[in-house]
Amino acid sequence: MTATAPALSTARTRPAALLPRLVLVLATLLASLFTAAAPATAHAALTASDPKDGAVVATAPAQVSLSFSEQVAMGDDSIRVMDPRGKRVDTGELRDMCSGSTVRYGTALHTGLPNGTYTVAWQAVSADSHPISGAFTFSIGAPSATNVTLPTRKAGGGPVGLAYEVARYAAYAGFAVLVGGCAFLLVCWRRGAAERPVQKLVVRAWVTLTAATLAMLVLRAPYTGSGKFADAFDLTALKAVLETKTGASLVSRLLLLGASALFLAVLFGIYARRQAAESGGSGEESAAEADARAKDTADLTFGLAVGGTVVAGGIAATWALSEHASTGIQPGVAMPVDILHLLAVAAWFGGLATLLVALYAVPGIDRTAVRRFSRLAFGSVLVLTATGLYQSWRQVGSWSALTGTEYGRLLMVKVGLVAVLVGLAAVSRRWTGRLAQSPVGGDVSRETGGAETVEGASEGTAGAAQSADSPEGGAQVPAVTVPVDPVRAAQLARQQAARATAQARKRREADPERAGLRRSVLAEAAVAVVLLAVTTALTSTEPGRAAEQEAGRGTAGSTAVPDRAVKVTLPFDAGGQNGKGTVRLELDPGRIGANTLHLWVDTPGGTPLDAPEVKVAFTLPAKEIGPLPLVPERAAAGHWTATGVQLPLAGEWRIDVTVRTSDIDQTTVQKNVKIG
Repeated sequence: MTATAPALSTARTRPAALLPRLVLVLATLLASLFTAAAPATAHAALTASDPKDGAVVATAPAQVSLSFSEQVAMGDDSIRVMDPRGKRVDTGELRDMCSGSTVRYGTALHTGLPNGTYTVAWQAVSADSHPISGAFTFSIGAPSATNVTLPTRKAGGGPVGLAYEVARYAAYAGFAVLVGGCAFLLVCWRRGAAERPVQKLVVRAWVTLTAATLAMLVLRAPYTGSGKFADAFDLTALKAVLETKTGASLVSRLLLLGASALFLAVLFGIYARRQAAESGGSGEESAAEADARAKDTADLTFGLAVGGTVVAGGIAATWALSEHASTGIQPGVAMPVDILHLLAVAAWFGGLATLLVALYAVPGIDRTAVRRFSRLAFGSVLVLTATGLYQSWRQVGSWSALTGTEYGRLLMVKVGLVAVLVGLAAVSRRWTGRLAQSPVGGDVSRETGGAETVEGASEGTAGAAQSADSPEGGAQVPAVTVPVDPVRAAQLARQQAARATAQARKRREADPERAGLRRSVLAEAAVAVVLLAVTTALTSTEPGRAAEQEAGRGTAGSTAVPDRAVKVTLPFDAGGQNGKGTVRLELDPGRIGANTLHLWVDTPGGTPLDAPEVKVAFTLPAKEIGPLPLVPERAAAGHWTATGVQLPLAGEWRIDVTVRTSDIDQTTVQKNVKIG
C-alpha cells in the first residue's frame, strides 16, 4: 500500500481531534434549546376511572372519565362505552377534563340507560409516542350477562406492530452504520472513502434508514390506532400523524437525510478522488503544490467533519425529541444525553461494520487505521458508560424496578451484552497490537482476483490449439484450427476459479494477525446485532420508574379521586330556556387545608352546558365561618376548576353553587358535606 504523504499528517489529525469537541458543542446547543421548551411527561398509564372497574352504581352516570399518570393524546373515538348488547351508548365526544397536574378525559353517556353491565374500552398515545390501551366494566343496578368481549389486542401489537418494530430496528441499524461508517472514514481511514465496498456499505445504510423512516411514517396511524394495514393508505389519518410530535420528528429525519445525501456525495465524490490522488500521486509535484493540495484537503476534511457532526446530531435528535428522553424527569438534560448516547453507539457499531467490510473486501487497510478505530471505540465505550448510567437511573430509579419490571430486566440483558462486547473488543485490541508494522494483510485484490484468468480460460484453451512452434530451425507449420468444446471450456473455467479461491483463502489464513482480528471483529459485530435488537425493545417498553409509579397509584380499579374526596351532584332549574341541568362538584382531597375544586354543568341530556357564570361559596354554620366566596376559572366548555381552595376547620360545611344561564335566569343550589 502507498504510504501516506507526511505533509498530510497534521491535516489528517485535526478533524479527529476536533470531532468529539464538535459533538459536545452541538449537544450543549441542543441542550439549551431543549431546556427552553416545555418539558413533556413520562410514559403514561391509566391510574383511575369513574366509575371504577367492577363498580355497581345505583343510577346511570352522566359520563365516564379516565385519569392518567401523565399526559396523553386522545381523539373523539378514544373512549367507547358499550351496553350489554354491544351497542355504543357514549356520545362519541371527548371531554378534556385536565387541570394543572390532573390528566383526565371523559365522554358523556346517553340518558335513560337500563340496568346491566357496561364495557369501557379506551386507547391513547403517551407523550413518549407509544400507544396504550385497556378496557374494564361497570354495572348499573346489578351485574348482568354481556355480549361484549373485552378486547385482548394490545395497542401497538399484531402484525402492524411487528412491522413497525422491524422498521424501528432497521432505522437504528441504518443510523449506526451510516454515521459510524462516515466517522470511521474521516477519523480513522480517509483513504477508505475511495473504496467501493465501503461506499456501498454506507450508501446502503442511508437507503435502509430512509426506507425505514418512510415505513414508520406510513404505519404510524394503524400502529397507534386500528392495527389494520389498510389504514396506512388513509390520507386523513396520515395528515393527523403529521400533526403529532412523532410525525414531525419523522418528517424532520427525512429532511436531514436529504442533507446527508449531499454530504455523502461530497465524501464519496470530490473527497474520495482527492484521497485516491494522494495515495497514487507521483513525486513530480513541487513542495508548494503538495502543501497547497494538503491544505485544500484539510479544509475539506474539516468542513465534512463539522457538517457531518451537525447532521448526525440532528438525526439523533429526532429520536430524543419523540421517545423516552423527551418524557419523565429532567428532559432538558436527558435529551442531549440521549443524543450523545446514540452518536457513541453509531461510532462504535458503525465503525465495527466498516472495519469488518474493510478486512474482508478492501486491499491493504493499514495498521494505523485499525489502531485509530481502537481508540475511537474506547472513547465511545466511555461515553456509553457515562450516558448509560444516567439513563438507567432516570428510567429505572430503584433496585426493585431493575429486577421487578420488564424494562429493568431488558436493561440487565443489555448490560450483559455490553460486557460481552467490551470483552471481545479487548481481544480485538490485542490482535491490533500484534499486527506487523507492514500493512494489514496482503493485496486483497490478488486474493479475491482470478476473474481475469477465469474469463480468459476458454480463450487460452482455443489459443493453445491454434498455434504451434515449428521444429528447431525449421519453418513455421501452418496453424490448424481445432474445434473448442464449450463444455470442456466451462469445466476448465470452473476449475480455475476454484483454484483461485483456494489460493486466496490460503493467503488470507497465512496472516494469523489479520485472520484473528477478522474473527474477533466478526464476533463483535454479531453481538452488536443482538444488542441493537434489545435496545430497540427497550425503546418500546414502559420505563421501570413509570411502571412502579403506576403500581403504587393503583390500576384502573381505583376510584377517580381518593375515597375521602367530596363528590356532589345537584340538579338545578334556573328557569327560562336551557335553564335546567345538573351540577357535579368534586373537592379533592376533601379535608382541611388546600383543596382542588372541579365543577361540571351538564344539560339534562348529559352534554356540557357552558353557563355564562358559575360561583361557589363555602359556609361552616357551626363555627359561624363564611360564606367564603369562590369564582372558579373556566377550563373547558361546561367545566370549571379552582386550586388552593382553603377550608380551615373540620366540620359540616355547606356548599352553595350559583349558576346563571342567561342575563336574567339564575339559581343557587346547596349541599352539606363532611370535611374532616
